[in-house]
Amino acid sequence: MKLFTLLSAVIFVTALQAQTEVTIPTGPGNTTQAYYSLANDVQGTVALGDWDLAFEISGFTSTVQVNTMKGLTAFETPEGIADWNAVNAPDEMNWISLNNSETYWSAGALSNGNNLSEPDGFNVGWGTYNLITHTIAGTKVYVIGFPDATFRKLRINSLAGGAYSFTHAALDGTDEQTVSLMKAVHAGKNFGYYSFVGGVLDLEPPTASWDLLFTKYTAIIPAPAPTAYGVAGVLQNKGVDALQVDGVDPASADWTSGPLDSAMNVIGYDWKSFNMETSMYEYPTDRTYFVQDRAGNIWKLIFTAYGGGSNGNMTFTQDMVSAVGVEENYGTRDLVVYPNPTNTGSISIILDRTVRNGQLSILDLTGKLVSTANVTGGMGLVAWPVDVSGLSDGTYVMKLDAEGSAFTTRFVVGL
Repeated sequence: MKLFTLLSAVIFVTALQAQTEVTIPTGPGNTTQAYYSLANDVQGTVALGDWDLAFEISGFTSTVQVNTMKGLTAFETPEGIADWNAVNAPDEMNWISLNNSETYWSAGALSNGNNLSEPDGFNVGWGTYNLITHTIAGTKVYVIGFPDATFRKLRINSLAGGAYSFTHAALDGTDEQTVSLMKAVHAGKNFGYYSFVGGVLDLEPPTASWDLLFTKYTAIIPAPAPTAYGVAGVLQNKGVDALQVDGVDPASADWTSGPLDSAMNVIGYDWKSFNMETSMYEYPTDRTYFVQDRAGNIWKLIFTAYGGGSNGNMTFTQDMVSAVGVEENYGTRDLVVYPNPTNTGSISIILDRTVRNGQLSILDLTGKLVSTANVTGGMGLVAWPVDVSGLSDGTYVMKLDAEGSAFTTRFVVGL
């Protein structure tokens, strides 16, 4: 017999918070970035046009993002830093067009070509890591294009002693400037920012204070051919995981129906679509998002409206469906199902605490609710029979909500 338990070191407690409707404005044309905490509302806003480059701050991270959403374009030239002066005229046919990753914060446009996924990979894209000095030396020359059809060339000279050094100039070499951006000045944040006009900027709120970023960003639209396109949507902060559940009535969707994903665009932009015939936005009625915030609480989000380019309003409902418990009063809280797998049409469940009133739910792996039953009269360490004769062969999630706590495990019908 194999025993499945979900709650061991951390206890998730069913939340008592009611569903709340929230509207986050991102402004006409989505020109505002809004940093949002599921527990504490908006923590800060930034004008999307304020910055040009973003330098990653935490730990040994080293990516550099380019603000393509203000009309900038980024290119990698074939020249190395030693040939800086050779980059002196537009040559887009021989330059590689770059974009920030829409999946991971640490894969900015200037991380293109890195080999960090390899066991001995020390190329971070814009430079090479030195294992002895623990510094990164720049190796490439980039070009940044502006909406007015002008260009500036850019090289990241180094990352050493917690400081990025970078140089930019007009293509003809005039107006050359070398800049230092210190990580320590932006400690506790994801990125430090730079504007070619305004210099080094401290823009975003502390990483620990927010969960979701409502913003315009570049996504790769797959059809008819992969194309980089500006979209308005929602990105998760570092350390915030999410799950998208489709094909299930949101009232029945459950966060235990699948694994949470750390990709930052689980919510993304496709919670809405534009109907060309009606000229109106539409929203899937069978889609639910679950977000685990930085504290570990689970929130259920359902997006219901988008204001489009006129105001950029993004509207959704949220409610906490599981909270991190800070007190443990009942010892281990293992929910046991046996026999598991079962082919007898019946299973028994055991919980190592007394439950006087609770609700037992069975869900399939899509999150669809397939069966419910009330549990009354006490159950601690007593086998409680459950009829599963009506279930098809497969894997199911069993969830017991009782007296402010939630207990979850999986079981298999059929051998």
